Amino acid sequence: MFDFDVGKLLIFGIVALVVIPPKDLPRVMRTVGQYMGKMRRMAADFQGQFAQAMREADLDNVKKEFEAMNSAAKIETNFDPFGTAGHEISHAIEPPKPVEPAPPAGTSVTPAADAKAAIS
Repeated sequence: MFDFDVGKLLIFGIVALVVIPPKDLPRVMRTVGQYMGKMRRMAADFQGQFAQAMREADLDNVKKEFEAMNSAAKIETNFDPFGTAGHEISHAIEPPKPVEPAPPAGTSVTPAADAKAAIS
């Protein structure tokens, strides 16, 4: 956390012995230990919350990808293979409709034109 190695801790201990009187040293060391414990718990709690946020963000991405795949894989609800097959078979066995002969040249094809011709 603070990148203390053995040499730095030894120097820190010697300075503490010189500055702090020996009768107050146990109380000071206990207080320092309590603060170090609090700092470690806070750091672990922060790391845990950060890791949880990362997992939630990753889960959100996975959930979005899953929903996209789910919507892409949906089949239409009106899918009826038996109805479609029956319709195709019934059209296949029906006789062909007779073809009407073409009207003679010079006559109108539309019924409205025929009605006008009949009235005139």
